[in-house]
Amino acid sequence: MQKSNRLHSTKDNLQIIYEDNHLIVVNKRAGDIVQGDKTGDKPLSDVVKEYLKDKYKKTGNVYLGVVHRLDRPTTGIVLFSKTSKALPRLNKLFAEKKATKTYWTLVKNQPPKAKDTLINWLKKNPKNNKSTAHNKDIEGSKKAILHYEVIKKLENFYLLEIKLETGRHHQIRTQLAKIGCPIRGDLKYGFERSNKNGSFCLHARRLEFVHPVKKEHIKIIAPLPDETLWKACEA
Repeated sequence: MQKSNRLHSTKDNLQIIYEDNHLIVVNKRAGDIVQGDKTGDKPLSDVVKEYLKDKYKKTGNVYLGVVHRLDRPTTGIVLFSKTSKALPRLNKLFAEKKATKTYWTLVKNQPPKAKDTLINWLKKNPKNNKSTAHNKDIEGSKKAILHYEVIKKLENFYLLEIKLETGRHHQIRTQLAKIGCPIRGDLKYGFERSNKNGSFCLHARRLEFVHPVKKEHIKIIAPLPDETLWKACEA
């Protein structure tokens, strides 16, 4: 298999967008895996540990809790816990859907409506690591709900803002493909060609939650990838 030229995070180029005594938030690059997998590539969690070990001159092991994950080609916000006190509280926060996650994505085809709620039942096929969206409940499927809104029309693409109510396998990719709007670069779900850097245009843009220790409202926004098409979204 030909290797892509996607960028990976290292402890020297890590994009930290929030850090305090309990939390650290990274703007993930498209080449990063959040946790180790069968590829054997160094995960983002290990890179963050190296960064913390170096920054705070720690001699022993560094604690880091993985709160949630993003698909490898997806960019944007990944939240980690720096303390064992914060991790179970963050896990509870996410499990109870008290953390609001907002994504930006680019699609070539105009969605049927400028703003809509999509409700499908998603079934995962582990053999090809792909989900399919159905209009009704079928055996082995899980209900998936997302809200989308077209927030900008570019020359050849539409910028959508996505808010998830559920967190299913490949949910955004699957549900948008179902309405004829595969994400730019997402070959698996029907886009005609891949992006040069191995990414597809899905970015975890915003995360809001109540701090698990300080009890303050936290709002984090991840800068968009440094690419021409994404830059047009901010113009």
